[in-house]
Amino acid sequence: MTVTMALAGDTMLGRGVADEIAVSGPHELFSGGVREVFAEADLALLNLECCVSARGEKWAAPGKPFHFRAPPNAAEALTDLGVDCVNLANNHALDYGPDALRDSLDILEQAGIGCVGAGDDGRDARRSVVLEAGGLRVAVVGVTDHPADFAAGPGRPGVAHADLERGVPGGLLEQIGRLRADNDVVLVLPHWGPNMTTEPLHYVRRAAKRLLDAGATLIAGTSAHVFHGVAWPVIFDMGDFIDDYAIDEQRRNDLGLLFLIALDGAGPARIEAVPLRLDHCRTRLAVDDDHRWITERFTRACAALGTHVEPRGGRLVIERPS
Repeated sequence: MTVTMALAGDTMLGRGVADEIAVSGPHELFSGGVREVFAEADLALLNLECCVSARGEKWAAPGKPFHFRAPPNAAEALTDLGVDCVNLANNHALDYGPDALRDSLDILEQAGIGCVGAGDDGRDARRSVVLEAGGLRVAVVGVTDHPADFAAGPGRPGVAHADLERGVPGGLLEQIGRLRADNDVVLVLPHWGPNMTTEPLHYVRRAAKRLLDAGATLIAGTSAHVFHGVAWPVIFDMGDFIDDYAIDEQRRNDLGLLFLIALDGAGPARIEAVPLRLDHCRTRLAVDDDHRWITERFTRACAALGTHVEPRGGRLVIERPS
């Protein structure tokens, strides 16, 4: 039995996207083509880079320029795509404080969407979610290496924080090992490294190896806002999925990838990357020059990591190494 899982990167439904939702509703953010790709999947996950709430005050931290808050009905945009679980371990989950984080957790739960990477205290934030499809059990863990002031702790709501530059905490490695013993797949969703990098930093690669050695069977990172290459079975950065961000004309953060992962009892068997074009506050499938740019850049990025990419039917395919 093979199960297909859709994975998308940074999903920001606040600010300009929230304005779009206010005008047109939450059901028009993604094109029919994007919806059709999600419809191929048995499971779907993404990194939700905002809180979902109508409450809260902006997090007061020196030098924090951006605060992202989506309206409660933004959750409908995720249920439209069939999203099963989101990672909240990132630098925007607490943008409007603990009340808005609590609302996010409640609203997503009511929508039938699981959450990893944030919670009412440290233990809650580190809790995994187990998804089941086609007889496979997929355990999901979320973690972020920034910001430290968002870290959950005893009696303190926040995110699952780990200073990965200093090393991967033993508790996280032990958690992954326990999950691997009881599940078919262990998916780690790390939000790691600085924005706008075009390749994984040394400490990110080192952390990935430690996570794999501990028992992770698939890693899919975010944070850079541009996609990186794949070193099987690590997708170092998935890039952005939807936002209202300014476009870097060199790094092209308006061109992204949606990943479809074929899973079997041995873990990931195939990775298919579907090229995307991020218009302002909307996302559609990439075509023509955009598609060619993504194909060339992703192929080069993967080759630099020793991974072969085969264009196939408009998608970029990586098969499990033999």
